[in-house]
Amino acid sequence: MKYLPLLFLMLSLLMPGCVSAPRQEPVALGTLNNPIVDSDITLSEALRKDAPEEFKKDQRLVEVLYYSFDGKVHKGQVVIDYRLVSDIDEVFRVALEERFPINSAVPISHDRFFTEGKWNEDDQSMMSNNTSAFNYRFATGSKKLSMHAYGFAIDINPVQNPYIKDDIVLPPGAVYDISKRGTLARDGNIVRTFLNLGWTWGGDWTSLKDYMHFEKNPIITEQ
Repeated sequence: MKYLPLLFLMLSLLMPGCVSAPRQEPVALGTLNNPIVDSDITLSEALRKDAPEEFKKDQRLVEVLYYSFDGKVHKGQVVIDYRLVSDIDEVFRVALEERFPINSAVPISHDRFFTEGKWNEDDQSMMSNNTSAFNYRFATGSKKLSMHAYGFAIDINPVQNPYIKDDIVLPPGAVYDISKRGTLARDGNIVRTFLNLGWTWGGDWTSLKDYMHFEKNPIITEQ
C-alpha cells in the first residue's frame, strides 16, 4: 500500500490526459493584463499620410496604456519625435497611476480618419475626443507649420480641453470646465508633469487658449 502514491504519480506523468489541469480563469477585458485595444498599427501605417521624409524619419510609435471614460484600461498609440518618447512614457505613466481618463490615443493616419478618399484627420480626431501627436499640418489659423508637423506636440482630450480664440471654439460646442473628468488644470498632475519635463502648455497662452495642447522643441532644449 505504501507504493500506491508513487504508482499514481508515475501513471499521471505517463498519461497526462488522465489528469485534469487546473482551470484558468479568463482575464477580464479592460484590465492591465488585457486592455481594450484602441489602436494597433505599425509605424509605417501610422506614417501613411503625406509628409516630407525628413519629418517622418524622426517619428516613433509609442504604445501607451490609460484608463478611458468607461473606467477600463485601454491600449493606444502615440506618434512622437524620438527625443520625446521618454517624456510621453512618463506622462502616460502618471495618467494611468492616478486614473486620469483619456478617451483614446489613435495616430492621425489610422483608417478611422480616412473617409471618402481623403484625410479628415484633425477635425475628426478632435470631434472623437482623440489624443494625438504627430500630424503634418499648418497651425490652426496660420500658414506656419504646426509643432505637430515635427512630432513636437500632443493634444489630449480635445472635447474637455478645447482651443478657444475669441468666438472660435474647436471642437465646436466644447466647453472648458475643470470640474469635469478628463479636463487639464494648471495645478493637476498631468500639466505639472509636462511642465517639469520642459513642455509648454497652451492653457498658459494669453492671445488664445489651447487647453488640449502641449509642445516641446527638443532641438532647442538640447542646445
